[in-house]
Amino acid sequence: MSDHAHLPRLYLPADTAPDATEGTSCPLLPAQARYLGTVLRRQMGEPVRVFNEQMGEWLATLGDIRKDKGSLTFTERLRIPSAQPGLVLAFALLKRDATDLVLRMGTELGVTSFLPIMTERTNTHRVNLERLTAIATEAAEQCERLDIPHVAEPCALTALLGSWPEGSRLFTAIERAQDRNIEAPVSFRATRAGDGLLIGPEGGFSDTECQALLARSFVTPVSLGALVLRADTAVAAGLALMGDGLRSAQDQSE
Repeated sequence: MSDHAHLPRLYLPADTAPDATEGTSCPLLPAQARYLGTVLRRQMGEPVRVFNEQMGEWLATLGDIRKDKGSLTFTERLRIPSAQPGLVLAFALLKRDATDLVLRMGTELGVTSFLPIMTERTNTHRVNLERLTAIATEAAEQCERLDIPHVAEPCALTALLGSWPEGSRLFTAIERAQDRNIEAPVSFRATRAGDGLLIGPEGGFSDTECQALLARSFVTPVSLGALVLRADTAVAAGLALMGDGLRSAQDQSE
């Protein structure tokens, strides 16, 4: 794999790529053809890496590229498909740049599903899902993932709590938990695939929202330390701890 690490790496949606076998071909998406031909100035016969969650990762050679049209031919499988453990991130929508950062960091840290939410202190209520999915796709291409996380339509916090799947926990970062007499230890060791992390808005959850959260049996309050973190920093810290918990659980099960 190291010999091919410098090659462009592109995500091929499963519905546009055939069953990948050596020698089969498929078309490039128009944006990919423009990127390879115009930006990178790649030419026919040059190698690239392509991937998705169903076919794994393949080495491929480019066919003729003209403007927004092109094709590639699969030549060698580099990685077999492997499932990413389910990891859900529910987060209060932030300003555009901060939300973009959450998508990038979350993708790099293994999030499989992003659930944007609206709370009492949420500053924005509008998102471009196509744009956010493109950000997650670009991050997956760069960080060597085989899958692209799902980005859901924004919903209210109450809707999230009402639809949370039975049997999955929702680790919730409670700001200033001690001031509210809430026990929130720093512990993600019991994390299982399918569990989620909930990060509130800048300024934290309101008292009413905290009461609603604590009334749910699947909500597990956690602390991210003594300092008050920015919301996007809290996302990175919480996901790093959850990822460590998931790895520990997998190691114990093997």
